Amino acid sequence: MYPPKFDYVKPSNVDEVLDLLAKHESEAKIVAGGQSLIPMMKLRFVNPELLIDINGLTGLDSITENGELVIGAMCRHQSLADHAMLKQRYPLITSTGRLVADPLIRNLGTVGGSLVHADPRADWPSVMLAMNARLVAKSKAGEREIPITDFIAGPLTVNLKPTEMITAIKIAKPTGRSGGHYVKLERKVGDYATAAAATHMVLDDQGRISYAGIGLTGVGSTNIKATAAEQALIGQAPSDALFEQAGQLAAQATSPKSDVRGSATYKRHLTAVYVRRSLQQAAKIAQSA
Repeated sequence: MYPPKFDYVKPSNVDEVLDLLAKHESEAKIVAGGQSLIPMMKLRFVNPELLIDINGLTGLDSITENGELVIGAMCRHQSLADHAMLKQRYPLITSTGRLVADPLIRNLGTVGGSLVHADPRADWPSVMLAMNARLVAKSKAGEREIPITDFIAGPLTVNLKPTEMITAIKIAKPTGRSGGHYVKLERKVGDYATAAAATHMVLDDQGRISYAGIGLTGVGSTNIKATAAEQALIGQAPSDALFEQAGQLAAQATSPKSDVRGSATYKRHLTAVYVRRSLQQAAKIAQSA
């Protein structure tokens, strides 16, 4: 199936994009990698009258750390997987980038596009939940930061105004030794996750956990922040028993559905196992930092 007819424009700067969004609002859609939007247009789930191609813009694909980590919304998945500083200081991000879909999507798709799409089976929303990220939304009226917990409103639904575009993602710089890891099961390369877990951990001077973040993929109507499991980790020394407990608490926060990828019981079990494994690897990285 082909999408209905639409107008196409390729602006040269962000101000032009914001002008177009202000004029057309919900009639317009931004396209970057197009790995989510174009299939939905072909299925006629989304029918924009205007497509705004932002691939010609500069300055939205940078990665900087100056007090906090700032990732441009136009960063491709593969660039996040390959980035040297991220490998050293934010291993959760690089371990996720390597597991996103397949090579074609990793080289074309963008982190901003994935977050705006808000598919509960997508990887990046779980990562950003684990890292308590904030999204920078820009419009003609100005700029605002949206916590990821407020940004995701439901399946394929976000709290973003039709006149706004996401320009960057901000993540707090760890205050101590840190580590993170993403664990994912998929039936084949490029398939959505049967279940996946993202964890991020910071240790204090005594080697106890001062921050813990856990995001879950594919086991609910949205990506899930496992707050009870996170709270159980704070102030504790890393141990297999502690991580087993956190895995069980995370599984209790899920509401998976049975489908071709597995039963709800199987997915809940996977969540417990993958949270435990992910935390073990995150702790190992943090302790060796």
